[in-house]
Amino acid sequence: MADPDELRVAPGVVVPGTELAWRFSASGGAGGQHVNTANTRAEVVWDIAGSPSLPEPLRERLTARLGPVVAVAASDRRSQRRNRELA
Repeated sequence: MADPDELRVAPGVVVPGTELAWRFSASGGAGGQHVNTANTRAEVVWDIAGSPSLPEPLRERLTARLGPVVAVAASDRRSQRRNRELA
């Protein structure tokens, strides 16, 4: 079974969860008391340029296309777990 914190970048290339920085915060907008008090918004940051898991040609291609650092946030769902999966 695959580690849910791993990021599969290409066939045979897996970034371990230790290279991903997670942050959780309260979601904004409508949604009732739960959304305003629980840290359900999930954001993950990955330093592509500093990743030791990527072969150099793939690192160069990804940084040219996406930049040296990629951040993705999800706050569409009411649960932190689901937003983490989406991010």
